[in-house]
Amino acid sequence: MTIISAQWIGAFAIAAAACWCDVRTRRIPNRLTFPAALIGIIVATIAHGGGGAVSSAAGALVGLAIFFPLFLLRGLGAGDVKLMAALGGWVGASMIFGVAFYTCLAGGVLALVLVVKHRYGRQMARNFWLLLTHWRVFGIGPLDSLTLDTSAGPKLPYALPIAAGLALACWRW
Repeated sequence: MTIISAQWIGAFAIAAAACWCDVRTRRIPNRLTFPAALIGIIVATIAHGGGGAVSSAAGALVGLAIFFPLFLLRGLGAGDVKLMAALGGWVGASMIFGVAFYTCLAGGVLALVLVVKHRYGRQMARNFWLLLTHWRVFGIGPLDSLTLDTSAGPKLPYALPIAAGLALACWRW
């Protein structure tokens, strides 16, 4: 087994633990994400020296930055953002972009499955139109009636699409 394989295995273990927590409690705890990011940076440093440390730290920052705007709009939980940062620490700066891309694709597919399962299509379309109207009138910002905490719609534990995005990025790699 190479060190790169060990890094992917570490990332998968963290994603699996996050899925378990998110499905059970609807939270991804800091006691998982913070040590995971730190250990990812340490493993990359041991495996690849200073370049690995830089790539890993940059991956954590990029992972954080990619989904942080969605957190600010209150459409994504802080645990999901911190999970992306932790995974970025494991897979590095270049790979976290692919993980984020595939996470968005998986999130869209799983969201559509939830919409169909809960027969929420019409309300979803109304909510989307309301959000676009709100942004056009008031600028881009959270709409209090449609945040993660206040929306009556079905909720998706986003660790699941993140784990799927990680798997797809690894497969494509």
